[in-house]
Amino acid sequence: MIIDCHGHYTTAPELHNQWRIDQLAAFNAGEPTPAYPEITDSIIRQSIEANQLKLITERGTDLTIFSPRASAMGHHEGDQRISLEWSIACNNLIKRVVELFPETFVGVCQLPQSPGADLGESIKELQRAVTELGFIGANLNPDPSGGKWETVPLTDKFWYPLYEKLVELDVPAMVHVSASCNPNFHATGAHYMNADTTAFMQLLQGDLFKDFPTLRLIIPHGGGAVPYHWGRYRGLADMLKQPSLDTHLMNNVFFDSCVYHQPGIDLLVDVIANKNILFGSEMIGAVRGIDPQTGQYFDDTKRYIDAADVTAAEREGIFAGNARRVFPRLDEKLREQGL
Repeated sequence: MIIDCHGHYTTAPELHNQWRIDQLAAFNAGEPTPAYPEITDSIIRQSIEANQLKLITERGTDLTIFSPRASAMGHHEGDQRISLEWSIACNNLIKRVVELFPETFVGVCQLPQSPGADLGESIKELQRAVTELGFIGANLNPDPSGGKWETVPLTDKFWYPLYEKLVELDVPAMVHVSASCNPNFHATGAHYMNADTTAFMQLLQGDLFKDFPTLRLIIPHGGGAVPYHWGRYRGLADMLKQPSLDTHLMNNVFFDSCVYHQPGIDLLVDVIANKNILFGSEMIGAVRGIDPQTGQYFDDTKRYIDAADVTAAEREGIFAGNARRVFPRLDEKLREQGL
């Protein structure tokens, strides 16, 4: 079985996207939020069948862990009310995708974060998404200010109520920023990579997993710069008098395989322990084109794992076993299906 841990609804219906535009326009004008549009099942089916489902079938993936479009979370726009309305709408739409394609998708939620707001609404929406919608995890934005980093590190006790709920529900969080409103940082080319690397360093500096030994965090996009500079982080841990990374972080932190060339995947599987790597593609995401050097899509990451120098057991771990361990609610769903 091949489980893609990193999928976003980047092809959401235009009616949904237009409502977001209208919602923000109404907020800026001091007017009530307009009613959410009626989106038929056929519209949702078309948006999936012509895009994600087509590529999933062609590439041989079995199941995609699916969440709202990360770059559209837009936590820096509007206020807490606006973020809550948008998150509920996005999560409800993901639920409908899962209901229409239950063998292909399983949901992960967006949280209604907002700069300066506490995490009360995020905790409520996480609870709803897991217990009512059947979702198996959440995306956590470490920078709701959209590239300004006007928040505290992930190890700060500000985040602890949310971590407590993640642990209680036994679901992981993918640490994933949204769009950048800072012109110095291109969203997917710089802001995403910066955030992945920054999150790891924040965790290295603190002792979060001493307080939450069962908390599981996924750092996407291959862990940003971390695997490439693994010696730097091992050395920094030593300089900062922290334990070895193997025990300090790597029982709780995982990287995906959203790395878009063979040498990058080869480095990832060589440097990072197999148990910490989850297959992911983020297809129809940041990099959608065809690599002129290979003639294949950049984001067809299954090809890279297939060609990587790993054992059959290690490949199975990357493709499915590790995801089932990190997402126990997914494992439970699959076991109920005899898988």
